[in-house]
Amino acid sequence: MGQTERNEKAVSIKLTLVIDDHPLYCDAMAGSLSTAFEIQEVRTVNSLTEALDALVDGLVPDLVMLDLRLPDVTGLSGFIKLREKLPDVPILVISADSCDQTIQALMDAGAAGFIPKDAPRTVIAEALERVKFGSKYTPPGFSPVTRPREVNAPGLHEISQRIADLTPQQTRIMNLICAGKPNKQIAYEMSLAEATVKAHITALLRRLGVCNRTQAAVLVNSVDLDRHDTLSDSNTRAMLS
Repeated sequence: MGQTERNEKAVSIKLTLVIDDHPLYCDAMAGSLSTAFEIQEVRTVNSLTEALDALVDGLVPDLVMLDLRLPDVTGLSGFIKLREKLPDVPILVISADSCDQTIQALMDAGAAGFIPKDAPRTVIAEALERVKFGSKYTPPGFSPVTRPREVNAPGLHEISQRIADLTPQQTRIMNLICAGKPNKQIAYEMSLAEATVKAHITALLRRLGVCNRTQAAVLVNSVDLDRHDTLSDSNTRAMLS
């Protein structure tokens, strides 16, 4: 991989927050960051809740390294919540799910980069180097998912209309998807059979014009992230709250 151009002043990364629920991986990452990459302080937490609590208590990291799958949240929603709390702090996402669609969704949502869970130290070093100089990192082999805007990318008004057209049941399920809840948990919270939840999800994905849960969450959150005033439907606002 080519080196990032050094025509900009490097960002100082003194404090890194690592969010991962696997203690061995978390400790190994913290050790590498402290020794191999000379980061002065590394804080580790095992859930999104712990991370948010640390921020409330005054923690101000220079970099966040986030596992995409945590005990209290899965998928894009955890990243979105952190980005809302730390809009100016780069967030590197770590995940075993390194398919192009997942990486593209995260980069579109504002991630500073994506590191596969099994990446060697050289990849982590490359990612950190790029982040230091204000660039972004995607792993070797990643192919950007190209979507012709005029054909496949709906505008904000169309997105909000699609969301408004969901049934109340679908709206509630979509809200839980955006919160990172798995199908089993959604079924429990809504007192439905898991097969019924899957059927509802299939229907709402079709209505939204997307192929999977991650794309649905990206579509819904894109309206909120852009902070446009086109959302007038109360169901849409409730879903994004």
